[in-house]
Amino acid sequence: MPKSRPPPFPRRQAPPAFRRQMVELVRTERTPEELAREFEPTAQAIRNWVAQAKRDEGPPVSHGGKKRPALTTGCQPGDRRLDRRYVSS
Repeated sequence: MPKSRPPPFPRRQAPPAFRRQMVELVRTERTPEELAREFEPTAQAIRNWVAQAKRDEGPPVSHGGKKRPALTTGCQPGDRRLDRRYVSS
């Protein structure tokens, strides 16, 4: 059984510049699978970065026929709970 290489970013986030570069490469017709083979993050991680970039750049996305704002990178889950507490009061 061939020995697998350890990931370059074990259990920590990839640097933001690296993530932006992967997103741009996907947008220029490279697949997440190709990039995963070449650069080591998983294809799913790359797809997640692309989806997050779309949320950060665009209007709210549709979920089951309803429009609701998606969480952007700047919106932390703790902030969301705080907002709900004050909105529901």
